[in-house]
Amino acid sequence: MRPAVPGEAPPPPTIPFDSVCLLLQGGGALGAYQGGVYEALAERGVEPTWVCGISIGAINSAIIAGNPPEKRVERLREFWELVSGNGAWNNIWLDFPGSAIMRSVFNQVAAGGVLLQGVPGFFSPQMPPAPLQPKGSPAATSWYDTAALKSTLERLVDFDRINHGAMRFSVGAVNVRTGNFCYFDTADQKIRVEHVMASGALPPAFPAIEIDGEYYWDGGLVSNTPLDRVLAKRRDVNTLIFQVDLWSARGEMPGDLAEVGTRMKDIQYSSRTRAATDLFKTRQQLRAALYELMRQMPPELGRTPEAKLLNSETGPAAYNIVLLIYRSATYESQSKDFEFSRSTMEEHWQAGCADARQTLGHPDVLALPPEAADVRVFDCLRSREAERAR
Repeated sequence: MRPAVPGEAPPPPTIPFDSVCLLLQGGGALGAYQGGVYEALAERGVEPTWVCGISIGAINSAIIAGNPPEKRVERLREFWELVSGNGAWNNIWLDFPGSAIMRSVFNQVAAGGVLLQGVPGFFSPQMPPAPLQPKGSPAATSWYDTAALKSTLERLVDFDRINHGAMRFSVGAVNVRTGNFCYFDTADQKIRVEHVMASGALPPAFPAIEIDGEYYWDGGLVSNTPLDRVLAKRRDVNTLIFQVDLWSARGEMPGDLAEVGTRMKDIQYSSRTRAATDLFKTRQQLRAALYELMRQMPPELGRTPEAKLLNSETGPAAYNIVLLIYRSATYESQSKDFEFSRSTMEEHWQAGCADARQTLGHPDVLALPPEAADVRVFDCLRSREAERAR
């Protein structure tokens, strides 16, 4: 095993990888699924050395990186119970066996309550509304105010731990003025609460966040999955990646306009994870072949500028990329990312737990690939669906 990467905590000794990365996609209220996934990982003793998130994934990432291991699940639960505690309907566990229509009505009512009242500890409606605010003021550019989120993060997250702890931390955002996507990363800078809020500042619901004279919006506007950040790192580090997606690129043909809206959102924010992993697998095979070729090259040829340039692109590392993709229930509509009811939050959390436990039960997920420089992609949940279909 190679030495651990500077700035990353060493993985548990039972996991034969130099780096363990947890990638958390954006998806609003669906983010409770990620909390359940992390709970299952913690049960198994899988501790990330690097956590990277977008939007709600950035908030979950901050809670994980900003707390000691024994407090992380507790703090995640505290956050999700806080934001799912608004309105009488949110505190009643409703069960409509066999009635997706009734459950869909409940979800839409709960989502409507969020639009009117906001979410405790997260955001509240601008008063007066944005169209009545003076042009040029921050309140004129969003429907909601996120001051409550700042207080919540400062209470639940130890930013000194994020900046000085062993776990690497990255969140993605978009510069409003330039349109460029960027990462705020503990490897490059000191992280503040504003960096996390910027990653989740989805317009026009939430206002842009100012950081050092620039304004930033939600990173999901450009890329909702932080896989590229991890794959662009050093290529000589055996890496285990857990990618937790909240939107599924695969789905059924819509049957009405409501289903069209839901399916459109899934496609828009899914970030085509499988296409990205397939492309990376091909590139890594080429890097491995080039690495072997460079080893056989005569020394005098290996010292040429051209050979040095090629050598910088080689990569002998092995990768396990483990996909955990939330599959929406049939009653969930296009409002599922802002439906913060307690019952739905619990369902998302438990689904994350169950999916992660099943995935971790695969004998090869936590094992190094048998061949060096190999890339293995695991989607145990999709395999389960295919088996059921057969």
